Amino acid sequence: MFSEDDLIPISALQHYVFCPRQWGLIHIEQLWSENRLTAEGRVLHDKTHEPQEENRPGIRIVRTLRLGSYRLGITGQADVVEFHRADSGIKLEDIEGFWKSVPVEYKRGKPKIDICDEVQICAQAMCLEEMLKTDIAQGFIFYGKPRKRQQVDFTDTLRKQTKMIIEELHKLTAERVTPKAKYGKKCKSCSLFEVCLPEITGIEKDIEHYLSKAKTIEPESDLSNGAQ
Repeated sequence: MFSEDDLIPISALQHYVFCPRQWGLIHIEQLWSENRLTAEGRVLHDKTHEPQEENRPGIRIVRTLRLGSYRLGITGQADVVEFHRADSGIKLEDIEGFWKSVPVEYKRGKPKIDICDEVQICAQAMCLEEMLKTDIAQGFIFYGKPRKRQQVDFTDTLRKQTKMIIEELHKLTAERVTPKAKYGKKCKSCSLFEVCLPEITGIEKDIEHYLSKAKTIEPESDLSNGAQ
């Protein structure tokens, strides 16, 4: 179990999978610079982060729900968590029946070629599982382009990958290590391009190494005890 001081933000996982050096610059060196893309993303999240609850037939929508897992050592905030009426699941205060939890993450752009967004929402789901003592099979990512939801299944493989990244981030955070850059096309759109200088720095560790390694691990057979 981790202490309050040891918790790392869930957003750090998305930063790390997208670019390990970006993660280090933001979360180790505390550097940040905004461009048009980050500004648009901030505006979108500001809209979804207006604290409120909404009830629809068979669905209860909760925004800006605080999340945390002392077992994994992560904390954050869900854009939206939908509670869908079901035959079995958790009980909600002041509402009859059973409900299943469905996290929803909002992104301004389009689906990415890596799994940085999937890892982020999977971490949110594992926090919810621990907090609510339930199992969550899937969530959704809403992309501003093309303005539609993409379903994310929380498979054993995705859970393994997410856990391995969390463990690596705890290790790098303790060591205060900022990974070196791996220059590519996505660097040009990064708001930290001028700070990072990816063209003159070398690669240190490739996140694909950790993701491919996770695929070789045998999945855990029992998810019945909540967060896995």
